[in-house]
Amino acid sequence: MSPPAALFDRIALRILAAHPAPDLRDITVLLPNYHVVQPLAQALMRAAQRPALLLPQMVTLNEWAQGIALESPVAADSQRSALLYQQLRKQKWFEQADLWSMTQELLVLFDELTHSLADLPGDADAFAAAVQQAYQARKNSTLQLEARLVFELWHAMQSGEELDAGRAYQQRLAKLAEQARQPLFVLRTSDWCALEQRFLDEYAGRAAVEVFDLRKMDAQWGSLLHESSAGLRSQSIASLGGKLGFFAATSLEQEARAAAMQVRLWLQAGKRDIAIVAQDRVVARRMRALLERAEIMVADETGWTFATLSVSTVLDRWLTALQSDFYHHDLLDLLKSPFIFADMTASERKSAVYQLEQLLRKQGVVAGLEKFSALVEHETVLHQPLARLRQAAALLEQHKKRTLAEWLAALRESLQVLSIDSGLLQDDAGMQLLGALETWQQELTADEGRYRFPEWRRWLAQQLDTQTYRDNSIDSQVRFTHLAATRWRAFDAVLLLGCDADHLPSVADGGRWFNDAVRSSLNLPTRAINAERQRDDLLSLLALNDCVLVTWQKDRNGEAGLLSPYLEILRDLHLLTWGDDLAESELPAYLAAEEARAVELPQSAQPAPVVQKEIIPTGVSISAYNSLVACPYQFYARHILRLNELDEVQEGIEKRDYGERVHAILQRFHERYPRVSEHSRDTMEVALRQISEEVFADLLQQDFEARAWLARWFKALPAYIEWQMVNEAQGWRYVESESAFDWELEGVRLRGRIDRLDMNGQQKRVLDYKTQSDQVLRNKLREPGEDVQLACYAYAHEAADAAFLSIESGKVKSVEPEGDVPLLAQLNAERLVQVMGKIRGGTGLPANGIDQVCIHCEMRGVCRKGEWV
Repeated sequence: MSPPAALFDRIALRILAAHPAPDLRDITVLLPNYHVVQPLAQALMRAAQRPALLLPQMVTLNEWAQGIALESPVAADSQRSALLYQQLRKQKWFEQADLWSMTQELLVLFDELTHSLADLPGDADAFAAAVQQAYQARKNSTLQLEARLVFELWHAMQSGEELDAGRAYQQRLAKLAEQARQPLFVLRTSDWCALEQRFLDEYAGRAAVEVFDLRKMDAQWGSLLHESSAGLRSQSIASLGGKLGFFAATSLEQEARAAAMQVRLWLQAGKRDIAIVAQDRVVARRMRALLERAEIMVADETGWTFATLSVSTVLDRWLTALQSDFYHHDLLDLLKSPFIFADMTASERKSAVYQLEQLLRKQGVVAGLEKFSALVEHETVLHQPLARLRQAAALLEQHKKRTLAEWLAALRESLQVLSIDSGLLQDDAGMQLLGALETWQQELTADEGRYRFPEWRRWLAQQLDTQTYRDNSIDSQVRFTHLAATRWRAFDAVLLLGCDADHLPSVADGGRWFNDAVRSSLNLPTRAINAERQRDDLLSLLALNDCVLVTWQKDRNGEAGLLSPYLEILRDLHLLTWGDDLAESELPAYLAAEEARAVELPQSAQPAPVVQKEIIPTGVSISAYNSLVACPYQFYARHILRLNELDEVQEGIEKRDYGERVHAILQRFHERYPRVSEHSRDTMEVALRQISEEVFADLLQQDFEARAWLARWFKALPAYIEWQMVNEAQGWRYVESESAFDWELEGVRLRGRIDRLDMNGQQKRVLDYKTQSDQVLRNKLREPGEDVQLACYAYAHEAADAAFLSIESGKVKSVEPEGDVPLLAQLNAERLVQVMGKIRGGTGLPANGIDQVCIHCEMRGVCRKGEWV
């Protein structure tokens, strides 16, 4: 007979000895969880040896207490939280603190104080004295303030007519003890809290109580790890070979892979009830993904907080977009959620988001719903979504103060306008979330406190972080659970996941109120008590299960990781007794075999794709031609595959904007004053300055940084006027600027736009304004033909001369290419015709750019340079 069955049979015999079969309805059995009902009922049937048996009441203590009616109503936790927050806000003790977080901590502390009421001092001074004594300090104003604050707030919370959850539980247990008439049997593995133990003592004064404590019933595991270190060294332990194993992983990924592999091996061996006790939830997430990839679903008894689920993410995105005045990133994140506009088809939503994103990136609108609406004037598909956003935003006016219930009502109404509620109703977690919002709204109807939008949003985030969602739709042989939920349970196999010293014992943070010495003096739970309960739960799990694997990370982010001290002691005892450290020996081989079977992709080679004729462009811009010369593969990726990066919405002025404004200023200036030398230098400088201010006016309103760019341009004005007068003295005259061209060559069209065209008699010269230094421009022209811009401009306008005009650092200089410009222009045009002909003929486009080109190329991740064989 298995150890669990033998233990349950012992319990069944004791119950039947105290109360003969077949009618056991007059007795009650307190269970740690309802999973214990079935094995205990089976044990009672075996021991009674009867065809039928009227089973006893088998219930958990909390469920038993909930069946007791109370005369006073019980306040919901949301009501208590709001009331305490208002008290803290009213007193203004902690103006800079996160009051909602503090409220949550205090409520937990108040429940603990309520459970310890029997030993609590009766007034604030006595309470402060007890705290002072526990700290072993002389009179200290800070400690006295802390003690008085806690005591007075606790009393204020207790003064209302409604009961809080702590007092309700206390009163229910007291009534249960008063009604004690029938025998009570209790199954437990660790000590109860003070309130529950007090109930048990009071019950025992009126009726028979028998406690089945696994620590006392199991001789092998009962006292293990409870003795001093000297005693531990003298202990021996039964062999655990084949029952318990340890796997020390070198990384989170390896731990998750090893755990998933072990589950698969157990299933293959026929084990049908596998528990994964997840101490490290990060590893658990990764392991779950690996199991689902292997088509093994995992049931989850523990659940996840709503704050970690995608259904809550859409709420956060909506409120974030609202609070940021619809900052473009926040708006796009919201619109890409699968839950918004659920009344539209998926293709309609995707099309609308794509069009809006393209518009935002093209127009550079950073934020503002009204600006976005004006932007989509001609995009009818976007009118309705943006109109609904405006309608929903109007419901949540941020400048108002409202009650929590009013904010929740406005939120729910806005979700209806955006059809987010319809999207959430199609998801089980979403349905529970909507139900929680409705419940909180109803609970808080009577609360009259008024809150600003940020206060309410922080409250909502905290509520979502305290509510748990459990997916009950998955029925699987593999389940996630937690250590406390394994009490008195036996499984075919148990995986203890993430059992390093940081996660087992997982002692909860005590918060900012009282240290362990004070908590102990007030009979409150301490970190040591919480750790002891986990130790006892761990030992009971090992006592009831004979197939357990422990995993942990011995290396974590480059630092050595330690095994849980409880398991470390157990492993060392086994090593001393049997010479076996219980290291798992088979998993490494399985993992190595799995890695060996992994698909190895061929190494990358230098690409040189051949392009089909039908997708070869018939027209080429100057920038595309430059790209073709710099790297044919870059031209292929950018201008044939059109893999160009999306434009970013500019949130500040960049040098590109500065260059565009300089072009616009000079175009307007020369169209107004074709002959600068006909006017005085001072007049021209004033005129140019005035035009500059006009062109920069819109930027100056949007961004303060525009003033710095304008000042940078003003610095160059005298030098530019001087250069232009010298230019005219040499016979050159301004003709036109920003003129587009589209030349038909053999098999390809060349298109572009020149900045400026001058003439000297019949001689033409093209100029290209650059806000770069003259040295950078000379480097561009060092190798004839490498930069095609000036040569193509000269060819398009049949110009004999061409030059870059450097306007930088208060200097204006002309930079001309060396050699014969018309010849260079003709050679560039012929080269374009020849290259495009070869491409049409099937010549590949190799990735052969030099390092200076590749270092700034956004297509490097496509050609995978650096990974070629």
